[in-house]
Amino acid sequence: MADARGTLLLAPRTESLPLPQHDWRDTLRRVAPVLPVLAVVALLAVPVAGPAGDGSAGSGTVADAASALLVVFCLVRVLRDRARPLTRTAALVLGLPVLGVCAAAITSYDPVSSLPGIARYLQIFVLVPGALLLLIRNRRDFRLVAWSMVALALLQGLIGVVQYLTGTGASYMGEDVRAVGTFGPTDVMGMATVVSYGMVAAVGLALGAGSGRTVPRKQRNAGLCCAALLFLPLVLSFSRGAWIATVVAVTLQLALSGLRRAARVALVAAALGVVLVGGLGIGSQMVSDRLGSITEVAEAPDRSVTDRYTMWAAAAGMWRTDPVTGVGLKAFPAYRDSHSSIALSSGSDTAGAGMIFQRQPLLSPHNMYLLILSEQGLVGLLSLAGSWAALLVLALRRLPVARRGRRGVDCALVAAGLLIWQLVDFGYADIGGPSTVLTAVLLGLAAWWALDRRAVGQAIHRDDGSGAGAA
Repeated sequence: MADARGTLLLAPRTESLPLPQHDWRDTLRRVAPVLPVLAVVALLAVPVAGPAGDGSAGSGTVADAASALLVVFCLVRVLRDRARPLTRTAALVLGLPVLGVCAAAITSYDPVSSLPGIARYLQIFVLVPGALLLLIRNRRDFRLVAWSMVALALLQGLIGVVQYLTGTGASYMGEDVRAVGTFGPTDVMGMATVVSYGMVAAVGLALGAGSGRTVPRKQRNAGLCCAALLFLPLVLSFSRGAWIATVVAVTLQLALSGLRRAARVALVAAALGVVLVGGLGIGSQMVSDRLGSITEVAEAPDRSVTDRYTMWAAAAGMWRTDPVTGVGLKAFPAYRDSHSSIALSSGSDTAGAGMIFQRQPLLSPHNMYLLILSEQGLVGLLSLAGSWAALLVLALRRLPVARRGRRGVDCALVAAGLLIWQLVDFGYADIGGPSTVLTAVLLGLAAWWALDRRAVGQAIHRDDGSGAGAA
């Protein structure tokens, strides 16, 4: 380089600056707020000892204890920041279930026995979802929690497949082949629920991948692979309610992501089912019998379906007795026999998966809507169902916004899919068993997407979690 007089000038020597190094401490600091949430999900892999119980009052597990610590952790952060944690909309939607629960407890014929029910309902539908709403800061945190659910589902599904192949699962049609994971034969819906959550989350993460500026396209391949791996353990769970809810949720996810893509994925799923069940013959006879029983429940129901119909009728009878506030929390077992016909059996048989044969009492109607209606009346049903409906409507309203902004489509599909799955499955099950705490995590994810303005980037210009709080 030369100046105007032709003198050669030497460029000043510059030293290259070292690139910033990100070690494990930076990663830990970044994910610290959601570590308690990940701990709750991870502890659901701990084997369940003893009967699962009815779950309506809470069958205490280490995951339940971790969820209590999660709420305390969130409360400490809120008090330390001295900020208004929730807006009026979020407080109304999440606080609505408190109305029905408290009304049912106050008017209960035995208020003392209702206290465990109050704690359980507040844990699952208010406290833990509210904690997730406050702790999740951005879409990266949301995806981390969603992937942790997928990882848990893969672990439980792997254990379930091994149980089927080795004949160490729960008893089903005289054979110990039912995949139940670590939840045992007293909570046969546990593994099916966890695997279904994982599959719906994986499908949502896959369908939304590549549609935004911050989502890597490799997420699509990982999500599809995980969903394919979870297909077999879901089939081997022999849970008709989980099958129906998963089909409905995944179908709606595909429809929300585009009809052309929905058709392609449906063909792939059908081919996968033919290969695994038809071609390889994995549980083909039992699966076909179980599928056939879905269409026969009205004409020739089996014993489990007969018991369920009888308990549904009993729940309806309790509601007619106390239509406004119900018979009280945890009161269904006490009033069951007085409202049931002689068609109701004394209980269901459970065995296998490391446990001896035992009779498990029928302590709930296995229908969340009827359980709420019988124990909490119209006030409780409108409060709880109204809260869920509001979450679903608000979550779906944000999907077009995310699609136009090309960010967070995967989060929208995960939240909507999980919430739809749960609302459908509540027609066949209730909040029973150790896996119930994962339902609270699901509702927390849906609440964050539906109620926090950072979900669709209304208060930020990048996906780093800065900006305003909940809206």
